[in-house]
Amino acid sequence: MFSQSELGYSAIPLPDRFELTDEQARGEALAFLDRMRRRHTTRDFVDTPVPRDLIETAIRTAGTAPSGANHQPWHFVAISEPALKARIREEAEVEERAFYAGGGGDEWIRALEPIGTTAEKPHLTIAPWLIVVFAQRWGTFADGTRFKNYYVPESVNIATGFLLAALHHAGLCTLTHTPNPMKFLNGALGRPASEKPTMIIVVGHPAPDATVPAVAKIKKPLEEIATFLD
Repeated sequence: MFSQSELGYSAIPLPDRFELTDEQARGEALAFLDRMRRRHTTRDFVDTPVPRDLIETAIRTAGTAPSGANHQPWHFVAISEPALKARIREEAEVEERAFYAGGGGDEWIRALEPIGTTAEKPHLTIAPWLIVVFAQRWGTFADGTRFKNYYVPESVNIATGFLLAALHHAGLCTLTHTPNPMKFLNGALGRPASEKPTMIIVVGHPAPDATVPAVAKIKKPLEEIATFLD
């Protein structure tokens, strides 16, 4: 990404400022809350194509996320090729069948019952796009020298949140899928050992008869997720 000679510090004026009144800020915050409340995870997709440039723009948004030492330790592999999606589904379902056969443990499997998930993952081949998120455990300078990345899980999680919000803002539905283990994705997608797959994001339009689990609409109230010390 950069050379060792470019590691010195220099400052530039803050490029962008948003000068909003309190009322304007409240309006923007409430509008965003309303938009995100309409984000729903579904497993029912149609194969209606989604233009590649929409996926590119969403990934660019993810790339603006803050990261430890600005190392940006993420890589996103966007897949629309049917045969490759079929391979990912086949390998993911192998792991899922082992999970539901007892590998996940009784408590975890019981916790998933209200969500209604099974080992079958047809959405992996029906939806037009899969985006696999990789966390880069280390990087290399321009001369090939290895350097350590910092706060990798935290940085990648923030970028993934940006990506999900951007996809929703573009009118698309998503599903976050995390087969365990996911190491097969490195080989399937040709990614190096320095990268760890963290998530498959299924992207597309919902089917006309798409459903969501009723429990998914139950969200903790503010007093349970926040403490204010003012």
